[in-house]
Amino acid sequence: MNNIGEIIPLAGMLTGIIIPLAIFLWLYHENKNKYAAVVEISKNLDNPSKAEELIKIFEDRKKEPIDYRRSGVITLFVGIGIYFLGAIAMGRFFEAAGALVTFIGVGQIIAGYLYPNTGKELTDAVEEYEKK
Repeated sequence: MNNIGEIIPLAGMLTGIIIPLAIFLWLYHENKNKYAAVVEISKNLDNPSKAEELIKIFEDRKKEPIDYRRSGVITLFVGIGIYFLGAIAMGRFFEAAGALVTFIGVGQIIAGYLYPNTGKELTDAVEEYEKK
């Protein structure tokens, strides 16, 4: 019985190592197969620009800047939900955490309006500044 009591904390510590390693290996193998497919397809293409288009298709990242207004609205309502969870069922700690998250969302919304992020918004802001 005493050995099981010693194994539980060890298993908990190993879980913190095993899960990130498993995720890393899973993502590595997933991307490895994608790029291997691109290499095989590009070997049969005669136009190099088509290979660049294929790479852009498989690229997961967005080239657009972060929209702080959108993420701010999401954060705002998550904070409101946490606040009401605390007010209805969980207590003052969750009310305080919900208020904090709500104010972070409000800050993100304000930052979204202070710092325009799309090309059109930047162009409009520069033109408005030049008029002054």
